Amino acid sequence: MPSYLSISDLSVSYGGQRVLDRVSLDVERGEMIALLGSSGCGKTTLLRSIAGFVIPDSGTITVSGKDITRLPPEARETAMMFQSYALWPHMSVAENIAYGLRMRAWKKDAMEVRVGEMLKLLQLDGFGKRPVTQLSGGQRQRVALGRALAIDPHLLLLDEPMSNLDYKVRLELRHELRALQKRIGITAVYVTHDREEALTLADRIAVIDAGRVVQIGAPEQIFHHPSSAFVAGFMGADNAIDLARGSGGTLASAGAHTPSSERVRAHFRSDAARLSDRSAESVCAEGDLVLDGTVAQAVYVGQGYRYRVRAGEADIWVNAPERVAEGTHARVVVPRAALMLFPHAQSMTQ
Repeated sequence: MPSYLSISDLSVSYGGQRVLDRVSLDVERGEMIALLGSSGCGKTTLLRSIAGFVIPDSGTITVSGKDITRLPPEARETAMMFQSYALWPHMSVAENIAYGLRMRAWKKDAMEVRVGEMLKLLQLDGFGKRPVTQLSGGQRQRVALGRALAIDPHLLLLDEPMSNLDYKVRLELRHELRALQKRIGITAVYVTHDREEALTLADRIAVIDAGRVVQIGAPEQIFHHPSSAFVAGFMGADNAIDLARGSGGTLASAGAHTPSSERVRAHFRSDAARLSDRSAESVCAEGDLVLDGTVAQAVYVGQGYRYRVRAGEADIWVNAPERVAEGTHARVVVPRAALMLFPHAQSMTQ
């Protein structure tokens, strides 16, 4: 059975510059998928292609088996929620929510019923007559979401809708949005550059780099089993060091004369390593990576400290609960299970 939303070999260019390169992606009915990537990677262009604001050079987009690749936006039965919310400042909350319904020539009584349903759904009862200029950022986001949902779209498209909100409000609304999406069962595509947001909200994550989907999978899979050095770094395993793999799988720091075929690139997270005094006897299991260096920087992060340790030519970030002075000789120990290994040649191209 074909997927509800199916994107096949989609390519988009701007002024001769390839922005999307043969992207293929399938989204099941009722699923929320996050398009995750850095600025300029093509994720918003992909979302706008689904919405109909960008016409691709080649490839197809189908929804429920219907080819919508070249349909105008108003004929696609999609709703897009923009980063800026794009609310009408001279209208009330109810008028903003009803805007799409008026454009579709709904009758007044039917519009009032639908707007009432949206206000209740989004916990905005009693706000219908209030000007949107008198709302908080979180409330405005709910109004924009209500306007998008009011027309009962086949697809809900969200372009970094929480990026302008305070951190505490973002945390609250992530959970609200996820619960709402599950409750109403709408299919949604969510663009973000925030990995925590993607992990929290999505059923699956599509990581995009340079106009291509480089990995797609469940949040747990993307986080714990990245398919490349790029994905590992983007998902927070940003410590990277070149190692040499010896016979029997043993690992050691790679020297200048290590054959390239034996070199690997190891990524690991700062909270997976531990910091110890080089003068003390470190308890290490077989296969653990041990790096000696000097604490170059100490940063307090609330529940402990984050240290930058200079080990040879590498800078390693390590989390630890105790205070260690800058300039202290230190030892970084990384359990073998925490190392994500990739071919050295692959890491140099990403």
